[in-house]
Amino acid sequence: MPKNLIRYALRALAVGYLLFLLVLPVVLIGWRTFANGLGPIFEALSTPQAISAFQVTLVVAFWAVVANTVFGVGAAILLVRHAFPGKRVLNALIDLPMAVSPVVVGLALILVYGKFAAVGGWLETLGVQVIFSVPGMVMAAVFISLPLVVRAVVPVLEELGDEQEQAARTLGAGWWQTFRRITIPGIRWALGYGIVLCLARALGEYGAVAVVSGRLVEQTQTLTLFVEERFQNFDETAAFAAATSLALLSVITLLLTKILRPKD
Repeated sequence: MPKNLIRYALRALAVGYLLFLLVLPVVLIGWRTFANGLGPIFEALSTPQAISAFQVTLVVAFWAVVANTVFGVGAAILLVRHAFPGKRVLNALIDLPMAVSPVVVGLALILVYGKFAAVGGWLETLGVQVIFSVPGMVMAAVFISLPLVVRAVVPVLEELGDEQEQAARTLGAGWWQTFRRITIPGIRWALGYGIVLCLARALGEYGAVAVVSGRLVEQTQTLTLFVEERFQNFDETAAFAAATSLALLSVITLLLTKILRPKD
């Protein structure tokens, strides 16, 4: 078989695979969303339930990004710049969320922080409710997106080396000055890339958040849960409008990842 024919066949296979698996479903959602004009969309997304779902989604995603950014930078520096017992174990544990089902994560959080669990019961006596509230949802989002910032920053730190940091310390710079003026500028693009990936993962999370949220309307309902609930209640306009909003956020996130991807 000629090489050109094989090449064209592989291209057609790849395009067809993406067309039927990705493009057609997204286009269909967009078509169903705008089939009746913009009026029903604005009306569906301006209800108290929809507005609350947007707010809860943004709050959960924001705190997940903050927590994973702080942890990710600290863990990356620890793994690259320091040698210590258990380093390989820590490195493996960071990747654990990629191997564990989000539903299992949600169940594990309930077993630890539920009202009738030891830790969760103790927190309840202090007036802190974790499960079926925003803190539990944030913890779930943090867990499932935990490796993203670390894995974006580690290769860049390894490539940069520590010569500039050592020179700065030799000249009398403190750790904060070194971190702020040497480390952060060196990893800023990789850090931005990891943050955007973390944001995208937190915005679109369903499994773990669905388990720990309790799906309380206008309290612990994220946008993904709102889409499911509206669709099951035959409110297709609201379901498709919210789904399209999530798709647009995904497209924006994808563009940002392309812009912020570290250059070779």
